[in-house]
Amino acid sequence: MARNNNRKVVPESRHMLNQMKYEIATELGIGSAYGSGGSGADTEFAGELGEIGGAFAQGGSYAGHLTSRQNGSVGGEMTKRLVRQAQQSLL
Repeated sequence: MARNNNRKVVPESRHMLNQMKYEIATELGIGSAYGSGGSGADTEFAGELGEIGGAFAQGGSYAGHLTSRQNGSVGGEMTKRLVRQAQQSLL
Protein backbone atom coordinates (compact mmCIF):
# COMPACT_ATOMS: atom_id res chain seq x y z
CA MET A 1 0.00 0.00 0.00
CA ALA A 2 1.32 3.43 -0.95
CA ARG A 3 2.19 5.93 1.73
CA ASN A 4 1.37 9.60 1.49
CA ASN A 5 4.49 11.40 2.66
CA ASN A 6 3.23 14.82 1.54
CA ARG A 7 3.19 17.14 4.52
CA LYS A 8 1.19 20.34 4.35
CA VAL A 9 3.25 23.44 5.08
CA VAL A 10 0.06 24.95 6.48
CA PRO A 11 -1.92 22.10 8.08
CA GLU A 12 -5.05 24.29 8.19
CA SER A 13 -5.10 24.24 4.37
CA ARG A 14 -6.28 20.61 4.32
CA HIS A 15 -9.98 21.58 4.33
CA MET A 16 -9.49 24.10 1.50
CA LEU A 17 -7.56 21.61 -0.61
CA ASN A 18 -10.19 18.92 -0.07
CA GLN A 19 -12.93 21.37 -1.04
CA MET A 20 -11.01 22.26 -4.20
CA LYS A 21 -10.61 18.55 -4.97
CA TYR A 22 -14.36 17.93 -4.64
CA GLU A 23 -15.20 20.93 -6.82
CA ILE A 24 -12.79 19.90 -9.57
CA ALA A 25 -13.93 16.28 -9.47
CA THR A 26 -17.53 17.47 -9.83
CA GLU A 27 -16.57 19.66 -12.79
CA LEU A 28 -14.89 16.65 -14.41
CA GLY A 29 -17.96 14.48 -13.81
CA ILE A 30 -16.45 12.17 -11.18
CA GLY A 31 -17.47 14.10 -8.05
CA SER A 32 -19.55 11.34 -6.47
CA ALA A 33 -16.50 9.07 -6.50
CA TYR A 34 -14.72 11.37 -4.06
CA GLY A 35 -17.29 11.23 -1.30
CA SER A 36 -19.39 13.93 0.20
CA GLY A 37 -16.89 16.69 0.85
CA GLY A 38 -18.61 17.40 4.12
CA SER A 39 -22.04 18.23 2.72
CA GLY A 40 -23.54 14.78 3.30
CA ALA A 41 -25.13 14.87 -0.16
CA ASP A 42 -23.32 11.80 -1.44
CA THR A 43 -23.79 9.72 1.69
CA GLU A 44 -27.11 8.48 0.39
CA PHE A 45 -25.53 7.68 -2.98
CA ALA A 46 -22.68 5.81 -1.29
CA GLY A 47 -25.19 3.86 0.78
CA GLU A 48 -26.95 2.75 -2.39
CA LEU A 49 -23.64 1.41 -3.66
CA GLY A 50 -22.97 -0.43 -0.40
CA GLU A 51 -20.01 1.79 0.46
CA ILE A 52 -21.52 3.56 3.45
CA GLY A 53 -19.31 1.76 5.96
CA GLY A 54 -16.02 2.61 4.30
CA ALA A 55 -14.08 5.79 3.73
CA PHE A 56 -17.17 7.56 2.42
CA ALA A 57 -18.94 7.37 5.79
CA GLN A 58 -15.92 8.90 7.50
CA GLY A 59 -15.75 11.83 5.10
CA GLY A 60 -12.72 10.33 3.39
CA SER A 61 -11.90 10.63 -0.25
CA TYR A 62 -10.83 7.12 -1.20
CA ALA A 63 -11.27 6.81 -4.94
CA GLY A 64 -9.33 3.60 -5.62
CA HIS A 65 -11.89 2.39 -8.11
CA LEU A 66 -11.06 5.27 -10.47
CA THR A 67 -8.33 5.06 -13.07
CA SER A 68 -4.98 6.75 -12.62
CA ARG A 69 -5.90 9.09 -15.46
CA GLN A 70 -9.10 10.19 -13.70
CA ASN A 71 -7.38 10.75 -10.35
CA GLY A 72 -4.42 12.42 -12.06
CA SER A 73 -6.66 14.82 -13.92
CA VAL A 74 -8.06 16.05 -10.61
CA GLY A 75 -4.58 16.50 -9.13
CA GLY A 76 -3.29 18.16 -12.28
CA GLU A 77 -6.14 20.65 -12.35
CA MET A 78 -5.58 21.39 -8.65
CA THR A 79 -1.93 22.12 -9.38
CA LYS A 80 -2.80 24.41 -12.30
CA ARG A 81 -5.24 26.40 -10.19
CA LEU A 82 -2.88 26.70 -7.23
CA VAL A 83 -0.05 27.91 -9.50
CA ARG A 84 -2.41 30.40 -11.17
CA GLN A 85 -3.50 31.72 -7.75
CA ALA A 86 0.12 32.08 -6.63
CA GLN A 87 1.06 33.92 -9.83
CA GLN A 88 -1.86 36.32 -9.44
CA SER A 89 -0.93 37.06 -5.84
CA LEU A 90 2.61 37.98 -6.95
CA LEU A 91 1.41 40.49 -9.53
